[in-house]
Amino acid sequence: MSHQYTEMYEQLGMNVELHGQMIEAIHDSFERQVLSQQGRPEGMEHFDGLVEAAHGERVREILDHKKAGGSFIGTFCIYVPEEIAWALDVLPLPLCGGSGFSVPYAAGRFPRDICPLVKSTLGMAFSGCCPFGGIKDMAVGETTCDAKKKTWDVMAVWGVNMHVLEVPQKKNARTVDLWRAEVSEFRDRLEDISGKRLVAERLTEAVRLINRRRKALAELHSFRMEERPPISGTDVLVATQGSLIDDPARCCDRLEALNDELRQRVAQGVSPIPEGVLRIMLGGSPAVMGNWKLHHLIESAGAVVVCDETCTGTRYFAHLVPEIEGDLEAQLSAIADRYLQIDCACFSPNTERIENIVDLAGQFRVDGMIHYVLQYCHGYNIEAITVAEALKEAAVPSITLETDYSEEDNGQLRTRIEAFLEMMA
Repeated sequence: MSHQYTEMYEQLGMNVELHGQMIEAIHDSFERQVLSQQGRPEGMEHFDGLVEAAHGERVREILDHKKAGGSFIGTFCIYVPEEIAWALDVLPLPLCGGSGFSVPYAAGRFPRDICPLVKSTLGMAFSGCCPFGGIKDMAVGETTCDAKKKTWDVMAVWGVNMHVLEVPQKKNARTVDLWRAEVSEFRDRLEDISGKRLVAERLTEAVRLINRRRKALAELHSFRMEERPPISGTDVLVATQGSLIDDPARCCDRLEALNDELRQRVAQGVSPIPEGVLRIMLGGSPAVMGNWKLHHLIESAGAVVVCDETCTGTRYFAHLVPEIEGDLEAQLSAIADRYLQIDCACFSPNTERIENIVDLAGQFRVDGMIHYVLQYCHGYNIEAITVAEALKEAAVPSITLETDYSEEDNGQLRTRIEAFLEMMA
């Protein structure tokens, strides 16, 4: 990390030395697992830069946004309706930690046997390595798992201005009404912190912008349907991670430029992927920025990840919000309904996700699925049983791998991945 941000970090009250060590650890991982790849598209340069910008230039942009009268909220889930935030000049940014570096700093305050994402996220705050703690106007949590729900309670006790969206656990007429009420209440909270009123025209603009980003991401992922994809699965993950923290208008321009380059690569037969390699779908828990571990292990073992059935993959961009003009309440209902289509493992029953996985396996012509489970992520871990049974009926082999953010189990994971690939060869 460049020293150009040292003064900014000091003004934010951060532990500058420790933060530097964390960034160095993340960059070491990034260089080994991402930048070491051969034949990468030139358009990846922007998204590579976002790994540093996430704690550098993006922080400066947020500070400038607030100085100009805007607001900033930290989010932890793709269930947060970002269109409403952008329409009210509230900048939303995901704060989930994906690095094992900060996990030990949460160990003294949180139980050992909980999600590494929670521990990584809060470990950054406890260690003084998070630049966003003192500048966010509100943190937005949700009820997708027990660890998160209880974490929001603790954060509120510690004085964090929290808003928690109650995500229903079933999908029926009653829960649609509940979720629409939650989205309306979220609008009210954002109006309070921004000092602005939501108007239909601004919401329409925000919906179009975020839809544009989702369309660009969907096209990026669609190139992986090619027999020899013009981009690795690891690079698609990096671009998707970066897209969620970048300015959306700038991000759309960069994604569309990358897609143009990939279209040319397909026409010219250019690909970093050898012929005849096994095609893998990775599904389950999200792989947030800082976590490229499993993609690297799979692709360095000689396969290619052609589909990400995760919150940092298809689950984020799978559905667009209908672009309704003029009727604010109709717009809010359309936004709520779109977000309720996300097929998180928190839902029961969750036949929608099982059907989507089988459908994706066919679309991307996968040879097998690796169901990725972050340690103690019980929803995805147990649902992997149902997923495996459905894929077996579709003649698609699968395996479940449970891991955390450390590299201590890389050898064991590599052995299991290689055995899985050998079984399919």
